Amino acid sequence: MKNIMNRFDIITIFPTMFVPVFNESILKRAQEKKRIAIRVHDLRDYTDDKKHRKIDDRPFGGGPGMVMMPQPLFDAVKAIKGRRKAKVIYTSPAGKPFTQFHAKRLTKAKNLIIICGHYEGIDERVRESLVDEELSVGDYVLTGGEIPAMLIVDAITRLIPGVLGKKESLIHESFEDNLLEGPQYTRPANFRGKKVPDVLLSGNHKTIEIWRNSRALALTKAVRPDLLKKDKGV
Repeated sequence: MKNIMNRFDIITIFPTMFVPVFNESILKRAQEKKRIAIRVHDLRDYTDDKKHRKIDDRPFGGGPGMVMMPQPLFDAVKAIKGRRKAKVIYTSPAGKPFTQFHAKRLTKAKNLIIICGHYEGIDERVRESLVDEELSVGDYVLTGGEIPAMLIVDAITRLIPGVLGKKESLIHESFEDNLLEGPQYTRPANFRGKKVPDVLLSGNHKTIEIWRNSRALALTKAVRPDLLKKDKGV
């Protein structure tokens, strides 16, 4: 743990979902290089109900579905935190939209605990007493918080110094300066009659940069004009 820059602890009732995602590609290499550490915790290991491993119950006041109980979550967070300072994130459709701005900001949090929600959500007392930040990955409802947790870990990890090979890879990608990334081309220069724009073959880096910025702006205006109206961090 000595050289690890960022640690992610994920609390879930489906721990095996994370195995194929966290053991491939950049996330795997980031762990091998000790840029990050990822620990996945089965919430059922922390319930007082050792026989049935129950972690949810019916909501007070009636209503459909089940609610995640406070006891397992309180005990899980306490055990995982130990003496470390950690920010606790809860993935929820009711949270703030998770953006590139948030991913950058959260690289500074060396210890993140992510609670994966399920059913009708978590007991409100968990929200009030344990959760530091509630994040949503989009205006839709998923079957659980596992996929949002994977997304958040992935987005943060690739911004951690030493994870990606070139800093330039981060500078020119989508959502930097509230712009989408413009079109990219590779060899051959002429593919079945479709040619690469001459400007990209010119070798004039200043002209290429101007062209790329103009294409990024045009794409953003056409596809995501809302990004141009946003203040950073909103």
